[in-house]
Amino acid sequence: MRLGPVREQDVRNLIDERDLRALSATYMRGLDRLDPALLHSVFADDATTHYGAFTGGPGEMAEMAMKTLGAYRTTQHFLGQINIALDEDSATGEVYFQAFHQHATEDFDRFICGRYVDRYARRDGRWLITHRTEVVDWTRTEPTAESYFTARPLTVRGARDESDLSYRPHEA
Repeated sequence: MRLGPVREQDVRNLIDERDLRALSATYMRGLDRLDPALLHSVFADDATTHYGAFTGGPGEMAEMAMKTLGAYRTTQHFLGQINIALDEDSATGEVYFQAFHQHATEDFDRFICGRYVDRYARRDGRWLITHRTEVVDWTRTEPTAESYFTARPLTVRGARDESDLSYRPHEA
C-alpha cells in the first residue's frame, strides 16, 4: 500500500488528538491517586461538569470526587476507545471507561462502566476540557476478594497519594 504525501494538517491533527487523549489519562490518574490538583488541571477554569446528581465547576468537581472516592480503599480507572472530532481550536469527544472501586469499610467491590461526553477548547496553546458529562452504561457490585494480597505479601501495592511508585518511577 502506497501512502500519499503527509500534509501539515494531518500532523497537527495527530498532535491535537494525542494532547486530547492525554487529558483523559491525566484525569484518570488524578482520580486514582486522589490528587485534586492533577484532576483540576485538565479543565478550563470556566468548565462545567455533569455527573448524575452532581453538576459544578472544576474545583467543585474535584472536591466531590475526592470525597466520593475517599470512601474507597482503592480505585482503578481504565480508558477504552476515545473518539475525537476536531474543529480547529475546539473539539468534542466520547471517552469510554471502566472503573473499579473497593469500598474502604464495607466488603464490596463496585464496577462502573460508561463514557464521558466531552467538549474541549484550545486556550493559550493548550487543550482543556470545557464540559464533561458522565454517561453510565452499566454497574455491578460484588463481595470483595482480598485473599490475593494475604497469599502474596511481597506484592508491590499501589497507594492513593504521592507515596505511590508512579510519583518516583526512577525507583521502580
